[in-house]
Amino acid sequence: MFKRLLIANRGEIAVRVIRACRELGTESVAVYSDADARALHVLLADRAVRLGPASPAESYLSIDAVLAAARQVQAEAIHPGYGFLAESAAFAAACARAGIAFVGPPADVIARLGSKIAARALAAEAGIPVVPGSVPIDQRDETIAGAARRVGFPLLVKPSAGGGGIGMKTVREEALLPPAIAQARREAIAAFGDGALYLERLIERPRHVEVQILADHHGGVVHLFERECSLQRRHQKVVEETPSPAVTPALRARLGEAAVRLAQQAGYRNAGTVEFLLEGTGDQARFYFLEVNTRLQVEHPITEQVTGVDLVRAQIAIAAGEPLAWAQENLRQRGHAIEVRVYAEDPARDYLPQAGRLLLYRQPSMPGVRIDSGVAEGDDISVHYDPLIAKLVAQAETREAARRRALAALREFPVLGIRTNASFLMALLEHPRVVGGDTDTRLVDEERDALIARLAGTPPAEAMAAARAVPAAETGATGADSPAADPWSALRGWRG
Repeated sequence: MFKRLLIANRGEIAVRVIRACRELGTESVAVYSDADARALHVLLADRAVRLGPASPAESYLSIDAVLAAARQVQAEAIHPGYGFLAESAAFAAACARAGIAFVGPPADVIARLGSKIAARALAAEAGIPVVPGSVPIDQRDETIAGAARRVGFPLLVKPSAGGGGIGMKTVREEALLPPAIAQARREAIAAFGDGALYLERLIERPRHVEVQILADHHGGVVHLFERECSLQRRHQKVVEETPSPAVTPALRARLGEAAVRLAQQAGYRNAGTVEFLLEGTGDQARFYFLEVNTRLQVEHPITEQVTGVDLVRAQIAIAAGEPLAWAQENLRQRGHAIEVRVYAEDPARDYLPQAGRLLLYRQPSMPGVRIDSGVAEGDDISVHYDPLIAKLVAQAETREAARRRALAALREFPVLGIRTNASFLMALLEHPRVVGGDTDTRLVDEERDALIARLAGTPPAEAMAAARAVPAAETGATGADSPAADPWSALRGWRG
């Protein structure tokens, strides 16, 4: 096992990796930008190294700066978390050249699967269904237009690189195709430096279902079942759950077998996620390969909660050369888990990100509730990074019990100083279709106005929870500067 591991990330995922390192007896090294000098992950790590200014390009996205930090502390391994450099083939290759273990897949695998066109071809070679479409070798507009006519409308114009729905355009009639191609290409080049496009038939109301995989360096590959990720806004996940209410045991076996087969075909190593679109429910549902995320997913905790497998610890062990600790037949799911992402944002103002100080921040402490967070009371939510505050995971014996537990925990999550989406999440969890498990990838965007209307005139959930916390605050125990409010506050200056 590694003696010293550097975490090339920030926030809640950095905290998550630090805690895994503690269990393994591995020294953890945090990196930070100037904006994060007093951040929780910096305080919790055994050591910390400054990367540079607040700008991600000059800190967390700088391969040179991260590797210099690793060499400075003589780190044996680097865990990239998710986001930033996590899916950078160039970063993985640079780690290999520097003789530092990269906690993730090999660079060539990241590069191959990072191209959606190449990944789609690989899936087809492995006999996995792909969404009907076309991948024009000739990328001229007129060639893409001809391919679109053969695919038929409505369709999607999609960039080969990147993710998160950036550059993806829905085209319902041919007259709208030329501007969609131009805009998709512009956005793809700006975001990913790659303007290659391909086409897929539009599946109108699919579910988004993904399968967690683990692969070691000894030929072992397992799947850890599926996660339902259909509740999304603008292609960004908001609520995830496992098991999926649409997946039967027979369908689960088919999805898992397809994910393992693709991992074997790709020569995959470490943790990854194979994503699918699902049409219909039950044994007769059809699924289509979507993409592979060559990293740990934000929503990994729900898989950990129902399988009992520590995915971060498994990642580190695999990177250290250890074989998988489980055979497929030994893996089981127990109960149901739901994750909601608590963001510093205002859903009523088009999800406008919020910034400011957490004047009051108290994580709920309840049976069956897990909070993964990278902030503490008194911290500042920066304008420079993703506004995720915390991931709230509720686990119970049934889906309905987990849903109710998530609602109860959100009601006991006091936050003051900034707006969060807690009330919006509660309204979403109480939506009749969500209660019934009848979800698809368009539900949140289509129901947004109705969900916002439900919030009108209602005090924000986080403010209501804060009001219940006020009596304790009056005793002097919950002020932003109080050691009782933040056990790390007494250590704020310890790094000088």
